[in-house]
Order: sequence, then C-alpha cells, then structure tokens
Amino acid sequence: MKAAFRNGRMQPEDVQYINAHGTSTPMGDDLELQAVERFFGDHASKVAMSSTKSATGHLLGAAGAIEAVFSIMAIRDQVVPPTLNLENPSRESVIDRVAKQAQPRAINVVLSNSFGFGGTNASILFKKVA
Repeated sequence: MKAAFRNGRMQPEDVQYINAHGTSTPMGDDLELQAVERFFGDHASKVAMSSTKSATGHLLGAAGAIEAVFSIMAIRDQVVPPTLNLENPSRESVIDRVAKQAQPRAINVVLSNSFGFGGTNASILFKKVA
C-alpha cells in the first residue's frame, strides 16, 4: 500500500473505498484489516471497504483483474459494492465493511489490494478523471 501511494503521489485521505483482498479467512482478513487501519490512521473511519470475492468467489490468477474492474465500476457508478453474507465479523473496526448491501457514496479514489501465493502482494490506486 505504501508503494502504491508513493508511486501515485496520493495520501490515504484521498481514498473513499478499498476493494479488499478479503477471502473470508479470519486470519487473512483480520491481518488485512489491521494493516489498513494502521496505514489509514484517523482516516480509516471515513473509508468503506468490501470484498467483492463474496460475489465472485476466489478466481485465483484472475482475482486481481476482476477486482480492478469492480474498483473502476465503483468510481463510475458512485456505489460501493457490498460484502455479501457478512453476518458476524471476527472483530470490530472503525472501517465500514459494507455488509450485505451496496452503498451510494461519492468515490474519487479506490485502493484495490491483491495478495497472492508465495507472498506476492500488490495494491493499485484508481482515480476518477474529469
């Protein structure tokens, strides 16, 4: 995430939505949530974060690509996609995890996280253009 923001010349405060890697594994999801909370600091309470894998399943090598499409569509449609079936989060967070229902929201910048086998980790930022 740090590299994406550095390369994109952006700050966490620029982001309204995060497309989480979120695979519904408590350990992995909690680690990602903790990393996002730590990186975003006080701004964490102002972002929405959801896992679109809840709708598509884990598409392995194609997961990052489809999540990029969801991220771009969130900007285009000004809607945060939901995390389907999020009934009992494993822990509390100040981050809105968009449980079960999409949310209309002004979105200019989206962060999409993708974590792969063997420690391949990537974060990409998408920004609305005028």
